[in-house]
Amino acid sequence: MKIIHTDRAPPAIGPYSQAVISEGILYTSGQIALNPATGEMVGGNAREQIIQCLKNLTEILMAAGTDKNAVLKTTLFLTSMDDFVSVNEIYAAWLGQHRPARSTVAVSALPRGALVEIECMAKITG
Repeated sequence: MKIIHTDRAPPAIGPYSQAVISEGILYTSGQIALNPATGEMVGGNAREQIIQCLKNLTEILMAAGTDKNAVLKTTLFLTSMDDFVSVNEIYAAWLGQHRPARSTVAVSALPRGALVEIECMAKITG
């Protein structure tokens, strides 16, 4: 197992890694809308927060030597399914034509009061 870390995404806020690679697959930890430079939450709504979450996820993918086109599966966690449509719109734009498998789960709360969190699995192609 190889641990992935980049200063361009928020550090882990607990006893875990930003991501790990095992047998050619990258497994990311959930990304919330933390600004990596300040450690502060970005955005007052789920639409703004998913943008930061995806920026953080992109940086981790790049640090692992892959990109969003190698994503196999994502899991989205939302504190309100009322945000599904707006979050889905940003998520779809981020992916372009790529369509990995996905689950979306409603949760009662997320760390640091986040409204959205995303994790993924991606193939390492190098």
